[in-house]
Amino acid sequence: MKLLISLREKKNTILKKENIIYLFTILIVFLFDRYSKTQVINKLERTYYFNDYLNFDLVWNTGIGFGFLSQSSNLFYNLISIIIGLVIFFLIYYVFFKKIREKFIFSIIIGGAIGNFYDRMVFKAVPDFIDLHFKDFHWFTFNIADVFITIGIAMYIIIGVAEKK
Repeated sequence: MKLLISLREKKNTILKKENIIYLFTILIVFLFDRYSKTQVINKLERTYYFNDYLNFDLVWNTGIGFGFLSQSSNLFYNLISIIIGLVIFFLIYYVFFKKIREKFIFSIIIGGAIGNFYDRMVFKAVPDFIDLHFKDFHWFTFNIADVFITIGIAMYIIIGVAEKK
């Protein structure tokens, strides 16, 4: 009986109006990421130079964030993809039971993660295209999903440090 009541309470928590807003936030981030990648994949035929610090240059990333753990092994790629999928699933469940500001942070992280996960499943690689550089030093090429994930993680760390003080 306790289990049934606990499950009902969790269902009511998930269906709260505020949680629907955060699910919508995840969707907006995902769609914004998909739109940007679709535009680049379909229209970028060569490197596009904006200025001395920014280029658009399509690179297919088979690793995780910023190209780390890029491997040619299908087994390794599939294992990493399964782990990423499980983490996303856990974060989606987790977001329903957090404080409001944390829900927003996790929502933008999840939206970006789903965008990159989608690419891993459909293209077997993630299209990265934002190339920041200064003279001959180039940062890792990244995409809009990476921007949202990085901003979300930075916000989470800043809030965590501020709360500790």
